[in-house]
Amino acid sequence: MRAETVSVVEEIKQSVGLLRRHLDFDKARARLAELNKLAEDPDLWNDPQKAQRLMQERTSLEDSLTAIGRIEQELDDQIMLIELGESENDAAVVGEAEAALAGLKAEVDRRQLEALLSGEADPNDTYLEVHAGAGGTESQDWANMLLRMYTRWAEQHGYKIEYLEETEGEEAGIKSSTIIIKGHNAYGWLKTERGVHRLVRISPFDSNARRHTSFASVDVYPVIDDRIVIDVKESDVRTDTMRSGGAGGQHVNKTESAVRLTHIPTGLAVVCQAERSQHKNRATAWNMLRARLYEIELKKREAAAVAEFEAKTDIGWGHQIRSYVLQPYQMVKDLRTGVQTSDTGGVLDGDLDRFMEATLAQKAFGGGPEQVEDVE
Repeated sequence: MRAETVSVVEEIKQSVGLLRRHLDFDKARARLAELNKLAEDPDLWNDPQKAQRLMQERTSLEDSLTAIGRIEQELDDQIMLIELGESENDAAVVGEAEAALAGLKAEVDRRQLEALLSGEADPNDTYLEVHAGAGGTESQDWANMLLRMYTRWAEQHGYKIEYLEETEGEEAGIKSSTIIIKGHNAYGWLKTERGVHRLVRISPFDSNARRHTSFASVDVYPVIDDRIVIDVKESDVRTDTMRSGGAGGQHVNKTESAVRLTHIPTGLAVVCQAERSQHKNRATAWNMLRARLYEIELKKREAAAVAEFEAKTDIGWGHQIRSYVLQPYQMVKDLRTGVQTSDTGGVLDGDLDRFMEATLAQKAFGGGPEQVEDVE
């Protein structure tokens, strides 16, 4: 077996060992057996929220335990194939097995990063907001492109998407939009995308085909459940109702049912117009407001986090986390980690994992990875 292959095998074994210890494998199996027993209780769904949490925990544990067993078995299988291929001088078999090992290592590396998502709210569903910066139609079109990028990423990972609010741009795109992305670790992954995103391209709205720079901001905050208690005084909240606007159709119903809640002490405002019922929009808006206030508390606990609600930054130069350059060359570069790629089409179509993983690793281990360039 080649030295490089031996090194990959050892790295996979070491990573699997770390995953086992992090999961506390024996205790996890015992807990899964307990959850399977609870799932058979016909009274479980008398409390839907509790039942949903238990089922999510069971799904997560089952996935982790199954994955570890499968990875260990596949590792043994590929080692055996390599040894067989080498004994018979079959380079094709050896090559296929080594490629499979590379894929296995990538999966283990990702699961190690997922194991870092141990924050109180990391496993939760998440709200995601996109806001166009200054620049009119250009920035509004860019905001719409970003929203599509995140919905595509969510769809590719099996997450569900629900539209809560959308304000159309004057000529194209959107001024703002709020969605919920539902799935395990949705907040843990997407919190890495919070910040200002910069686009450089030849404007499709400029008859002189000049290059334009546009900005849009992304905000991410977790959906909270009854395990997380956030008390908000009703006297501190102003309620406004209005006619729903936005895209209409499958996203927004244009009725006089939209609700805006403003938290007077902080100035936070949330809007929901997803439902025809004003009562339902009000309930959702309250959940959103509590989630925003909880996000502030999370940031206070994390010394390295920026208290963006106390000191807002402009959506523009000097504050961006990532640049997307479509002209005069093709490049997407994350300014926090140095990770970059020339596959701009893939990124705008939802291929964001490389950026999320690098940001999580940087936060967990400090510093940053070496600059990575993926030129295809």
